[in-house]
Amino acid sequence: MTSLKKSQHPYLQTAGLIAGGTSLVLAALAYKYPNRPIFSDCRDDILTADALPLLGMTPAIFKHRQTIHDYFASLIDRFDEMTGTGVGIGIPRVILTIDPRNIDHILRLKFENYIKGPIVDDAAGDLLGHGIFNADGEVWRYQRKAASHIFNIKNFRDNFTKVFLRNLKSMNTDVIDVAAQTKLPLDLHSAIHKYTLDSFLELSFGISLEDMTDEDKTKFVTSFDACQRNVIQRILNPAYRVTESLEGWLMPWKTSMKQHLDIVNKFAFGVVEQRRLELANGGEYTDLLSRFMGAKNHRDQSLGDKELRDVVLNFVVAGRDTTAQSISWTLYELFCNPGVKYKLLAEIKETITDEMETNAAEMYEAVKGMKYANAVFREALRLHPPVPANAKVALQDDVWPDGTQIKKNDYIILTPFGQGKSQDLWGEDAEQFKPERWFTKEGALRSEPPSKWNIFNAGRQVLGTTVALITISSLLRRYDFKLAPDQEITYQVAMTLPMKNGMKVYVKQRK
Repeated sequence: MTSLKKSQHPYLQTAGLIAGGTSLVLAALAYKYPNRPIFSDCRDDILTADALPLLGMTPAIFKHRQTIHDYFASLIDRFDEMTGTGVGIGIPRVILTIDPRNIDHILRLKFENYIKGPIVDDAAGDLLGHGIFNADGEVWRYQRKAASHIFNIKNFRDNFTKVFLRNLKSMNTDVIDVAAQTKLPLDLHSAIHKYTLDSFLELSFGISLEDMTDEDKTKFVTSFDACQRNVIQRILNPAYRVTESLEGWLMPWKTSMKQHLDIVNKFAFGVVEQRRLELANGGEYTDLLSRFMGAKNHRDQSLGDKELRDVVLNFVVAGRDTTAQSISWTLYELFCNPGVKYKLLAEIKETITDEMETNAAEMYEAVKGMKYANAVFREALRLHPPVPANAKVALQDDVWPDGTQIKKNDYIILTPFGQGKSQDLWGEDAEQFKPERWFTKEGALRSEPPSKWNIFNAGRQVLGTTVALITISSLLRRYDFKLAPDQEITYQVAMTLPMKNGMKVYVKQRK
């Protein structure tokens, strides 16, 4: 790759110097994708990545599109600084930072100046609409406030935990026990995703996948996952509208993104319509959808069907995916580090009883007090953050604490994935799985500032943390897992951090 240097502009400064077909291609891109500028001003004050003439970093992005989080992490390492920039054809000026001072500035001190922006909205809008995962400003603030009243500690401890414990018991009986009896390899990653999807659909829509036919269930889950994976590929591909159309012509047998989205929408709007009828007929429900039906939006209006669909699908994405993947990556690290696993198992045996697993409140409080389990989970999230990258765009010029000059419309990438790998932040053993780093010398559980450990978006907790600890504790109490040989465990590029090929394990029941 091209070595890094202070920014030599990767593009010719005037369109007149670009000849023939190249000029036509660039003009077409500029017209078709106005939110992806073809040209960008020189930025001599920031280190620039892969600054090829004219093409900039576009070839590198294309080459690493399936491992983009590692690519961003490698850029930070090559910058030998915590902030750098890059630009390419159809790719706006992007400034990448892992500096905790900058992250605190962006996500807290100057939060109003940084929004998700038109490129993210263009790529994710048809799936996420204006739900919390994709919203900005007043819309985001309203949804977060409304959700905080629903997902309060008491409600989560006493009511929601019951749903997860019940679905966890079903997964153990119907899936993991069967794998132990047959001695066949089990895709544990897939099983956990189904368990969390069942739980979050029940909490969000008030339904269970068991209420759906096998055909409808398969269609919805397949399309839901396909749409999510496609969002990031759209962001990385400035000509995604063209390539998606070409796929339809060249591979007519393949389900298109439009068809996947139609399946998701049919399900979501169908549930919204059914719930309106049930509530009108005097039914009482406590799920997220029903609660939002009685709420007002940021304009003090009742929510329409599209707003309800956006709100609930976003919480399914935010809850089901991040929870399932956090559990999966934590278990993977435990399988690869038996010393840590046995130490955690000892704490689980000392703390958790069979009776607790039938009492949601007791189980909730028990796992909260397990120091080593919490350290293990934090360490797993450091190396495998459930949301590995966060894109923003600057509304106005700004100056970051490290001195970086930010201009209006600059795109910002925060990479918790790269931050967790940084030796500058975590020491020379940054890439090692060491839960002990989360303890002080006195043995207390260490709290790192959210600007350094940017897992929960500068302090906003995800709902699935306690659920993950309950699930992991319950699984390790009952089963001994062993990774199946000859498999590659790696991530798939998506909005979150799923395992690309799943995680196959052999299961034995503990005596």
